Amino acid sequence: MSESGNGVALATTYHDPRGVLYPQLQRHLPFLQDIFGGIAANVSPDLHPPTLELLRSSGVDLVQQVRNIERDGVPALGQVRRAVIAQALSLDTPFVMYCDGDRVLHWAERYPDELAAVIKELPAADFTVLGRTPRAFASHPRIQSETEAIINQLYATISGRNWDITAAARGLSRAVAQAIVDDCADNSIGVDAAWPLFVQARGGFTMRTVATEGLEFETATQYPDAVATAGSEEAWKAGLDADPNHWVFRLNVARVEVQSMVPYQRVASGQPT
Repeated sequence: MSESGNGVALATTYHDPRGVLYPQLQRHLPFLQDIFGGIAANVSPDLHPPTLELLRSSGVDLVQQVRNIERDGVPALGQVRRAVIAQALSLDTPFVMYCDGDRVLHWAERYPDELAAVIKELPAADFTVLGRTPRAFASHPRIQSETEAIINQLYATISGRNWDITAAARGLSRAVAQAIVDDCADNSIGVDAAWPLFVQARGGFTMRTVATEGLEFETATQYPDAVATAGSEEAWKAGLDADPNHWVFRLNVARVEVQSMVPYQRVASGQPT
């Protein structure tokens, strides 16, 4: 375990079939291994082979690759995330941080000091929702920011907590992580909302949120040619917002997220923010 990792293992999902993020991974994997006490990764079946070899040769603890599972046209990321949380528990650290692979690489590249500081602060609560500053939230295209605002608003109504839950990054104590693995069966992307609502409903755990700059919009990194063709990242994002198909997908994601909150609608109203 890295001494600077503060007893926090990284649990991440990694999907990059074209190897677009490979140079970024090469640059920043040593840094991630230095600041975390171990890394577990759930990799997609069609992952770029050199990327898979780099992860293996670097000692990353890999979860057996899973099929591309969808629910109503939306990736069933809850199942994938729960599997890698379970894998991270085998690394025997007191805490686990979950973050998608592309997001944690972007964070390491743009805001490494913030990432290192956030990791050290995770033991301050059993469950930490890592959200975004207003600037970081606004960096996303409208197809995300406007649909995710719906999710966050309903979460606030149900939980009593005005938190940004849709960046999908979390800090979890071993007890919370084990409870989620054992008893939170939601397999959908709706675990963005279901996990914090489950923890709140279970009771006995401390919870908090931290707004970060590093969880800003990261996806443009994966499409450098398209961004160059558009002329700028802002122009490329405007093109995404102009495509109704992207709105259909993101609205469907929002629907799945909202559906995952239904079982918790009476759980925590009136709780302090």
